[in-house]
Amino acid sequence: MPRPRNLYRVLAALAALAAILVSVISVVSEPQPTSASTETSTPAERAGDSNALAERGRYLALAANCASCHSRPGGAPFSGGVAFETPVGTIYSSNITPDAEHGIGKWTLQDLRRALHEGISAKGYRLFPAFPYTSFTKITDQDVSAIYAYLRTVTADTYSPPTNGILFEQRWAMAIWNRLFFRPGRFVPDPTRPAQWNTGAYLVEALGHCDACHTPRNSFMAEVEARAYQGGSISERVDGEKMRLWSAVNLTSSPSGLKAWSEADLAKYFHAGFSLRGGTFGPMNEVIANSTSQLTDSDVHAMAAYIKSLPQGEAAGTPVTAESVAAGAAIYHERCEKCHGSSGRGGMFMGPPLAGSAVVQAEDPASLINAVLYGAAPPKGTSLGAWETMRPYADVLSDSQAADVANYVRGTWGNHASRVDAAMVGKQR
Repeated sequence: MPRPRNLYRVLAALAALAAILVSVISVVSEPQPTSASTETSTPAERAGDSNALAERGRYLALAANCASCHSRPGGAPFSGGVAFETPVGTIYSSNITPDAEHGIGKWTLQDLRRALHEGISAKGYRLFPAFPYTSFTKITDQDVSAIYAYLRTVTADTYSPPTNGILFEQRWAMAIWNRLFFRPGRFVPDPTRPAQWNTGAYLVEALGHCDACHTPRNSFMAEVEARAYQGGSISERVDGEKMRLWSAVNLTSSPSGLKAWSEADLAKYFHAGFSLRGGTFGPMNEVIANSTSQLTDSDVHAMAAYIKSLPQGEAAGTPVTAESVAAGAAIYHERCEKCHGSSGRGGMFMGPPLAGSAVVQAEDPASLINAVLYGAAPPKGTSLGAWETMRPYADVLSDSQAADVANYVRGTWGNHASRVDAAMVGKQR
């Protein structure tokens, strides 16, 4: 599951909310909510060991990309321990194998439903929205049953993730945050839309939780609904355990988003990590490798159809000046033109197009800066991707030079994006 940016800001924001605690004290002291589900389980669901149900759950866990957050490098699948680095400490993902002591072996189906639908653990404490229950609340009761059945079949592991810092034990304010920003409820199909669109909406909004990374957040780290899917910022690894900021692109069909992408382009990208419009690198490597590449053709096409239907959203910003564009022209011609072309349209299997690129034009230039400094490569050990791996230039270009070439591509070929400065590049090193 992709990881939302700067969890420490959540903690700071929650602390600020304490000022309104007196006026909403009833919220904090209210009884813990119980699941709103009234579903009657079938015999196969109650048994929990139906092969068909577990296989359905395995597929749903792929669609939800559970492995990326709950499987640390070198560790057993789903045994947790993936570190989320923040300036105020480290929080680790939990062990979700069926080990009774260290995992969720004692959890009931109702416990899992409560965690996914309400953000409350089996022990009754509230979860942080770094776990995207704000999206998972839309997963149907039947699909939660299937996921539960699958998790009961994975190999139990006794690994115990490191203890989180004391700041991550302060969960009382989440009651206030949830009242202000959390809207629980299952996905409801739109009867005016075709079945493919509804399937795509369910995969994107609920299981895939794409909004968690691709929607900007307010000062309390809640998603800004008015700008849904218009691009966000996250923290992820560049290499090893180093953490850097990344930008998640605008998924709407705005000129700075996916306007140039067709449904076929998107579907191919989800399956192969490559299309004529771009290739996977950075945080999307985990999403493609651990999730979308393993989904059916019909499901990735449904996701593409839904994403292409999103209302166009464009962030207001001051475009890079002609002077800043000119400063990076020579660097581009020397370092980049061979693969990306003088027209910015890319070259066959050499480099993806930069003209109209959502990464190039992102409101937050972090991913573009990372590509310049660290290169861009598909997931290691896979056959995903078809573009030539981009070499890193961190040891070749200074901060100002990297900013100059970024400004050149952000302001050329009709691209419309704001200026990058040397300080932004310096933060990414």
